[in-house]
Amino acid sequence: MKIKNQIKKRYRIFLIIISLLLSATLYNLFLLPLKLVTGGTNGLATITHYLYNINPSYIVLLLSLSFIVIGYMYLGKERTAGTLIACFLYPIFLELTANIGNYIKIDTSDTLLLVLFSGVLSGVSNGLMYKSGYSNGGFPIISQILYEKHKISIAKTNLVINTSIVLLGAVFFGWTNALYAMVFLYINSIVMDKVLLGISKNKAFYIITTKEDEIKKYIIEILNHTVTTFNVKGGFLSNKRRVLLAVVPTREYYKLTEGIKKIDNEAFFVVTDAYQVEGAK
Repeated sequence: MKIKNQIKKRYRIFLIIISLLLSATLYNLFLLPLKLVTGGTNGLATITHYLYNINPSYIVLLLSLSFIVIGYMYLGKERTAGTLIACFLYPIFLELTANIGNYIKIDTSDTLLLVLFSGVLSGVSNGLMYKSGYSNGGFPIISQILYEKHKISIAKTNLVINTSIVLLGAVFFGWTNALYAMVFLYINSIVMDKVLLGISKNKAFYIITTKEDEIKKYIIEILNHTVTTFNVKGGFLSNKRRVLLAVVPTREYYKLTEGIKKIDNEAFFVVTDAYQVEGAK
């Protein structure tokens, strides 16, 4: 067990190192040359670099250290310990990859292509980072403090902070750049979720129908999948109903959907992604 835990810890450290290196490379190769202000410490580093010619790694390090001190004061040692690795490694990687554009020549004329490509890679990078269990610190620490002290939603705070930084970038670099930054953030969030959760290979059906036996028979005998039934209580009329739960491969989504409609065209059903299915025979 001890060896297994050590392997897991080393794997997590490996993930955070790879994600930070990839993130720093993307910043120096795409975001900085394109003047894309995508929020966070990177966004402020881009603004100060072009306005005052300050090395981005210095700004990121200064901001990260400041947030760690604030986090230690308000959240405690344990809550901020996970950000220490990123706090020091990321600025180092930014400095090491600062001249990568001299070795990898990128044609910046097709901005949209670069934004889409960098958004995908950034999503992979952030997904790996969150999978490692560590945090990149920065402005999310402020969001955590506001939630702890004033119960302000972390998601809302992050949205306000990042939107403000993106809008600040629009003031200096134009609204077109801000629109590209929004596209980048959207692609980044989608890919990051896919890295964290994986691509759904199964669909979970929750079915309420008056023809329970027929639909169960169709799922079991025609599709060769099991069905679970459980009782529920309506919130409005408080009437008791039975729900069928079936998990099928994504490739059989339309088969089950059409089968339900053919048997009972008034059936109510909800379909969700099932990222992990265990124990079913």
